[in-house]
Amino acid sequence: MSQRFTTKARRGMAAMTVAAALALGVVGCGGGGDDDKKPDRSAPASRSEGSKPSAQEGQADAPLAELKGEDGLLLRITAAARDSGGFVTVTGELKNDGDDAVRVSVRAAGDETEIIRHGSSLGGATLVDSAGKKRYYVLRDTDGRPLTTTGMPRLEAGASIPVFMQFPAPPTNTTEVTFQLPTFASAPIQITG
Repeated sequence: MSQRFTTKARRGMAAMTVAAALALGVVGCGGGGDDDKKPDRSAPASRSEGSKPSAQEGQADAPLAELKGEDGLLLRITAAARDSGGFVTVTGELKNDGDDAVRVSVRAAGDETEIIRHGSSLGGATLVDSAGKKRYYVLRDTDGRPLTTTGMPRLEAGASIPVFMQFPAPPTNTTEVTFQLPTFASAPIQITG
């Protein structure tokens, strides 16, 4: 069963990486900054202003959370789905909300040697189950590559790319966890499925 998952995850990772590279044309890593600086978390999109429809009126694109990062980056988490194989896949969009082109900080890959060895990624992401007192790290394939978006491109102002991260699933009675990614604010998200 783990071989089937690994093959499926590799195909998904490869497709996401190719799509991002083709859409933006540039692949790289970079960034810097201060880990101690915690950017403010933005308000959830369901808190709308004016006469915009709310998430409860059936908008499929209402995010679970929006997290501000360095240099105008915005991570919009749209789903955290539990699957029958014992995994949680977090999906969303990474957008450059700033005025200048930026790269995702190399710190987003975390500090584990095995993950860093495979290049830029979102491998530093974790899910924290406060009630269960556990932290869940991004899964890796048999070659040590993180099961997450890799080859993070340079994002021009206003550009965005789809992203994903896969984690071991918390117990089925755990439906809320805190999502954390280095250089971004943290936020609680709901796991479905």
